[in-house]
Amino acid sequence: MINIFLAGDSTVASCPRYEAPMAGWGQMFQSFFTEEVKVHNFAKGGASTNTFMEQGYLDTILAFIQPNDYLFIQFGHNDQKSFGTQPYTTYQANLTEYVNGARKKGATPILVTSVHRRNFDEEGRLVNTLGDYPSAMIQLAERMDVQLINLWEKTEKLYQSLGPEGSKQLFTMFEANEHPNYPDGIEDNTHFCEHGAREVGKLVIEGIKELQLPIVPFIKGSFNRQSNNKR
Repeated sequence: MINIFLAGDSTVASCPRYEAPMAGWGQMFQSFFTEEVKVHNFAKGGASTNTFMEQGYLDTILAFIQPNDYLFIQFGHNDQKSFGTQPYTTYQANLTEYVNGARKKGATPILVTSVHRRNFDEEGRLVNTLGDYPSAMIQLAERMDVQLINLWEKTEKLYQSLGPEGSKQLFTMFEANEHPNYPDGIEDNTHFCEHGAREVGKLVIEGIKELQLPIVPFIKGSFNRQSNNKR
């Protein structure tokens, strides 16, 4: 059995039933793998690199993670907030703790850049709302020789391909009285619906195949088509 542990924020997390169909990509991730792989989604809504550690979640992961397991690490959205971090200092320092913690246990850390928010300008171009956090993670991955899935880049291509209107299908959006969990309606440009979470999960699977990780053979056949993208 190979275990995949997920550390991240609400865009990765499994959402409670009362928020359905809102979902993070980690909520759908088990469905891409055969029974040889077990996904443990520790991602938490509102988490930044520092609060995830302060609340003990990283320690819990490191207590259970074994050699040949994986730790996927995606933070950034909440690191931007007042309680969070600065990209090239505290953010990188915290990510270093995740990476070193996994490596000390013989596990493989995978850095995953943050998903874009759905934010288009008047000309229909996606606007980066994540500041320097994705670039800081990419820089750290190069410095520490950590494998990286650039979900920031992949979600940009996905949203841009769908456009300002079409990309709405990926997110949690309802008119008033359209869904019982959202009687007043909702227009959320950050959090995915189940369809969106699955589509973003497919991008992570694509990244796994691009990295040629040893878990590729355990991706279910319907998702195990070779990607045309090169590393």
